[in-house]
Amino acid sequence: MVDYDVIIIGAGSVGVPTALATANDELKTLVIDSLPSVAQADNKHAIGGIRATHSHKGKIWLCQRSIEIFSIWEERFGDDIWWEQGGYTFLAYNNEHENLLKETVELQKNYGLNIDYVDVEKIKELIPGINEDGLLGATYSPEDGNASPLLSLHSFFRQSKNLGAEYHFNEKVIDILTKNNKITGIKTTKGQYNTKNIINAAGAHARDIGNMVGLDIPVEPESHEAGITEPVKNFFTPMIVDIRPCSDPKFGDSKNYYFYQNKEGKIIFCLTPNPNILGTDRRETSSFLPQISKRMIQLLPRLRNIKIRRTWRGLYPMTPDGNPIIGTVNEIQGYINAVGMCGQGFMLGPGLGELLSRLLTEKMSFRDKEILDTLSFTRNFGVEEELK
Repeated sequence: MVDYDVIIIGAGSVGVPTALATANDELKTLVIDSLPSVAQADNKHAIGGIRATHSHKGKIWLCQRSIEIFSIWEERFGDDIWWEQGGYTFLAYNNEHENLLKETVELQKNYGLNIDYVDVEKIKELIPGINEDGLLGATYSPEDGNASPLLSLHSFFRQSKNLGAEYHFNEKVIDILTKNNKITGIKTTKGQYNTKNIINAAGAHARDIGNMVGLDIPVEPESHEAGITEPVKNFFTPMIVDIRPCSDPKFGDSKNYYFYQNKEGKIIFCLTPNPNILGTDRRETSSFLPQISKRMIQLLPRLRNIKIRRTWRGLYPMTPDGNPIIGTVNEIQGYINAVGMCGQGFMLGPGLGELLSRLLTEKMSFRDKEILDTLSFTRNFGVEEELK
């Protein structure tokens, strides 16, 4: 039976970049996934936004590193992952949101982010044709960006394999083996493997993996829908985030929505329903397009005649406070959480993978320890992150 330094459960937005980092640190790494190939769960449903402009310091630091990795990827490995540094802008159309965004900007600047609250004229320059009726201003973070989730994950996958990481697909974990509250291995539908360390990166199924070692992990999947248009000439660069809620008695209420134009000129968009839709149903609905198209056209009327190519529905593994659960647990030695990414696994993954490898190799920095402390399994989940 083969022994591994670490077994990662899940070959998605977190599992694959983690395998890249652990293999780079010369740890014998195995990734197990029940699906036929890499990135076949909710990575392929991600829309590709990458930002460090959070209000939680741990997520800020992780995503700052992720942006560094994405931004030099093509130069380093020669793979075009469609990285575009177009920035993010959060819009304010009322005083409450203006005050919230201004307060958040000050916090973000304290953690070293390049972000400002800008006036309407700047927003009109960034988003030509935007509806300025009631627009008070917005945040703008030029170093944020976007990339293709599928191109990125497949490139990370290839590079991790070049470094020695092994992948087993079409193989489901059915048990985690322990002795004296220490990890000893895993059992799958195809075999048994020895290891002293496992990383739970199972996305929407993280709770099922936790249950195998007696942990009740507070991760609940929610479904969110997204879509993509035909390609048109690029006319705006940032990811546009409208945080206003919307009441729609005919097609259903919604919270925020967001969209950007990718490297091909296609506009990719997503919306947060209200109330949240719990569960693992990935079937598209008939209400999503009427909900979001109405809102997008009101905000940016020149979108009116652009044709929509397709829509899809994916899962956000949510936690009670909107932040991930990362790190070791007291109950089981060798078990590590990398779960509850709340729809932000793609942007967190590269930076998080490196942190997890430093955790395994005992090379953590003071900042690493601070991140793990604020995102631990035992933290107080009572305070939600702003603008999550």
